[in-house]
Amino acid sequence: MAKKINIDKKPIGIAAALLTAFAILGIGLVAITKEVTAERIAEQQLRALLSGLNDVVASSRYDNNLAEDVITVQDKTLLGGNLPRRIYRARKSGLPIAAVISTAANDGYNTSKPIQLLVGINIDGTLANVRVVHHGETPGLGDGIKLDTSDWILSFNGKSLRSHSQKQWNVKKDGGDFDEFTGATITPRAVVRAVHKTLLYFKKNQNMIFAPLDITDEKEISPQPRSTHDQ
Repeated sequence: MAKKINIDKKPIGIAAALLTAFAILGIGLVAITKEVTAERIAEQQLRALLSGLNDVVASSRYDNNLAEDVITVQDKTLLGGNLPRRIYRARKSGLPIAAVISTAANDGYNTSKPIQLLVGINIDGTLANVRVVHHGETPGLGDGIKLDTSDWILSFNGKSLRSHSQKQWNVKKDGGDFDEFTGATITPRAVVRAVHKTLLYFKKNQNMIFAPLDITDEKEISPQPRSTHDQ
């Protein structure tokens, strides 16, 4: 008759408890790491956003939180399609100083990747700065719209709807005042048109753009009807 072997279950129970504890500890560490990483990513994104905004409107010009003083708007005709666009409002001592409007040029060389822009407009309607955020234009030809490649984008500074007629808001090849690039007219033409349309949007909606925070903050604003006077 076979001898019955007694197995001590205590070590097995201890091992199982240790494995469970390590599993719980591991899950906790992963959760903590994920949370810390998410916070760091959010901080990096905020710094990048502020850096981009401050490149358009200098931080010395305003004293509010530019990243939080923002509204979301939509205008298919003037702001580059159906996507919602953000407007960041710069204020000093509560008074409006400038607006940074995100917009896009859909008629560049690469129509599948619109040229994404930040257009800074001073309260008097003059352009503070314009910056290209993303683009998919032909390397070597369309790169001139980026400040790290060319100073062409600085040619918008100080210009307005008053300083330039609608005809002048074109590249020189089309009878306007803005240079095109050698061998590449489509890209600068698209950017000039987008900036001009953004100025038109600002003129039509300036009161809404700088409305008090408790009225428009976190709300989506519908565009006002266009008039033939601004065409």
